[in-house]
Amino acid sequence: MKEIKVLIADDVEETRKNIRLLLELDQMITVVGEAGNGREAVELTNSIQPDVVLMDINMPDVDGIKATEAISVATPQVAVIIVSVQGEQEYLKRAMLAGAKEYLIKPFTADELSSTIKRVVELHRKRWQELGKMETSSEVKKHQPTVVTVFSTKGGVGKTCICTNLAVALARSTREKVGLVDLDLQFGDVAVMMNIFPKRTIAELMQEQGELDAELLENYLYERSGVKVLASPNKPELSELITPEGVARVLKAFTHSYDYVLVDTPPIFNDTTLVALDMSDRILLLASLDLPTVKNIKRSVDILKTLGLLPKVKLLLNRSTGSHGIEPEDVERVLELGIDGQLPSDGKLVIQSVNRGQPFVLADANAPIARSVENILPLIDPRMKVDERQEVPRAAKKKGFFGKPIIGIR
Repeated sequence: MKEIKVLIADDVEETRKNIRLLLELDQMITVVGEAGNGREAVELTNSIQPDVVLMDINMPDVDGIKATEAISVATPQVAVIIVSVQGEQEYLKRAMLAGAKEYLIKPFTADELSSTIKRVVELHRKRWQELGKMETSSEVKKHQPTVVTVFSTKGGVGKTCICTNLAVALARSTREKVGLVDLDLQFGDVAVMMNIFPKRTIAELMQEQGELDAELLENYLYERSGVKVLASPNKPELSELITPEGVARVLKAFTHSYDYVLVDTPPIFNDTTLVALDMSDRILLLASLDLPTVKNIKRSVDILKTLGLLPKVKLLLNRSTGSHGIEPEDVERVLELGIDGQLPSDGKLVIQSVNRGQPFVLADANAPIARSVENILPLIDPRMKVDERQEVPRAAKKKGFFGKPIIGIR
């Protein structure tokens, strides 16, 4: 056992002296301070941080019970042993309720005193070690990073808009660290939608030599609405500087210090996109109610299935309201996937938010489309709750010639 530091709290100087003499007989115990009243005992405990406080009950100013309670709240890692001439059950009960770990009745021998202190300290240290393990385990679980890639093989379906709004909604809902990476390396718009004019982008980051650690990564990030953004290159030709290996290093660096990492991608299966998809915990596959998009998404699903990535996929339907001639049920049947989330049409709000560089979840948090984004968050983290106010309306079912061609898509 390690050295045990003891603070003696008693208003009688002679008693403090006698207790000190008894403790000096044990080489493992060291008296580090003395207090003449409860208030002084609390102050010395805060400053000295002993392992044990030997606390008398009857003291002036602040009595031992109140002092024990204050120490148990302010410095719970310190064990308090009540020392008193009163052996009544009522005193013992009050002492335990105040947080004392043991109750020692005077007079006592040196062996009784030292053995009590050692037993209390050993048990108290074990409790704190177990508590520390539990807290560490809880922290690891809480901050287990989640990488989410928003993907679609059809341009114009609102992929970047949804990705940026999801990132902001995550940051607001969880109060945890959220990173956003723009992997649309030639024509990425994340910076525009977040009102960022980046001088440092992923292209410059790729030129850094050595290990890509969290501190270096932070130098290339821009903060907006609680989200840290790594922008795409300012010039399309700079996209050639970004390699699949470099993307893997970037995403790995994000996961070391961020709880959620969202990745926006181009509408194509290329090497850098495949790295992001492979490293993702969730893939949000975005579709809309038009024939070309459904055709392309069908091919995407087939490729993702071949790559073994389909179990990660959650299908989102954007602009799900309005008259299209194609119904969500048709999309599910053709893709052989259930729709996991829907976002209604709201062109006016979306265009305003894009032009202002302000995500619509901030511009109008009560709008149906903003609440639908909130309802997608449980797909990323199941601990989050769905907003029961939100119910995305479906278009009135219409008969049309689109039904047969969709069913025939292969």
